[in-house]
Amino acid sequence: MNDSRGGYRALVVDDEPGILSFVKEVLDSNGFLCDCASSCRQALAKLRTRSYHLLITDIRLPDGSGIDIIRIAREKHPYMAAIVITGFASIEGIKEAMDLGAMDYIPKPFSIEELLLAVQGVVKKQRLRKHSSGKSLIFNSPAMDTVMELVEKVSITDSTVLLTGESGTGKEMIARTLHRMSRRSAGPFISVNSGGIPEGLLESELFGHLKGAYTGAHSTTIGHFQAAENGTLFMDEIGNMSQPMQVKLLRALQEREVTPVGSTTPIPISTRLVSATNSDIRQDVEDGCFRRDLYYRMNVFEIKIPALRERPTDIIPLAEHFLAGMRGPFGGEKLNDRAITALLTYSWPGNVRELENVMERAVVLAGNEVICLEHLPDWISDSSGADVPAIYTDGAVHLNVIVNSVERHYIQKALAVSKGVRSKAAKRLGLKRTTLLARMKKLGIAEGGKG
Repeated sequence: MNDSRGGYRALVVDDEPGILSFVKEVLDSNGFLCDCASSCRQALAKLRTRSYHLLITDIRLPDGSGIDIIRIAREKHPYMAAIVITGFASIEGIKEAMDLGAMDYIPKPFSIEELLLAVQGVVKKQRLRKHSSGKSLIFNSPAMDTVMELVEKVSITDSTVLLTGESGTGKEMIARTLHRMSRRSAGPFISVNSGGIPEGLLESELFGHLKGAYTGAHSTTIGHFQAAENGTLFMDEIGNMSQPMQVKLLRALQEREVTPVGSTTPIPISTRLVSATNSDIRQDVEDGCFRRDLYYRMNVFEIKIPALRERPTDIIPLAEHFLAGMRGPFGGEKLNDRAITALLTYSWPGNVRELENVMERAVVLAGNEVICLEHLPDWISDSSGADVPAIYTDGAVHLNVIVNSVERHYIQKALAVSKGVRSKAAKRLGLKRTTLLARMKKLGIAEGGKG
């Protein structure tokens, strides 16, 4: 942690001097800038004059509760992470702290290792949350958690990254997130679709050209590599490049320099390359269509983006995210139950891009009404009545995953409508309370709530 936490400011609140000095010493030695307070009053005074990335507080304090500190601090600093430390680990107190935004708790006494493990986990979650808020990068699935963990690991390096996966899975959004999380985030992010540029112009687009280098070159122009200096260049559809262009790109990556078209003078570059393809590039290498040496140069770190059908728990959050962004002259931002079931049972061959287009179409058709089954395209609404969901036909996801996704949605909805009262939610669902609790446990739904 020593190299990556510089400037990360923490406030530690505890009325035991030994605990304060212990936590401060551990955090200071691991690169944090640490302030201390021994009461609610002192903590709130510090929060009024300074911003913090992390709050670590005891629950029981001489003049109040650490929960009150979390509540007030989160109102002023909504992105601040919080950890509760307590010698009185009451479930109610910890739950209240978690509901207010605390990400973890540490029971006293605790070791250096336990403290650092909790802090590292919270910092990681906070960083992922901060940098995963761009357009369309909404996820709630283990598959995408794994992707974001890989993005987190590679973001601290300058390694070239290859993003693979089907068309429409959001590879450019992942590339942008990787850029924002990297130390190059202050530099530019340049995106170029290699497959959308005519072969004769791709070299000029990437490396630049001198005035008069070819017909129509009326002025000297820098290429994308120079434009992305000290930043990130994202090249999509790299599998479509010709062999001669592959040779020139390989040289640029090896030598860390580019030579504009019409020039003989190479120009040094400091640009990170993130590339993407929806083709089976390993097979292209085996077939001789893509240079093996260039593949290894571009594929220092590969991240495969899963298809939408492989992460069904992301479908509804993504759909609702798109709907929320389409408010305006139209207004059907909500989905009814039959529409939700249809979305969950469709195979989404066009992935996230197709889902966004379907939501836009549905909003237009629904007007100010709730989005229903009839507002979805026929090929999606028809899938909801199939004996076997379309998502199951290629074997990518088992049927029980789909069933669980649908069940999880309805249980969470019933809990929300019932304001967390489990007995009322069970009644709405036509279940016994014990059955509801068992299903919640199996589906990994937090057992918060009452009754």
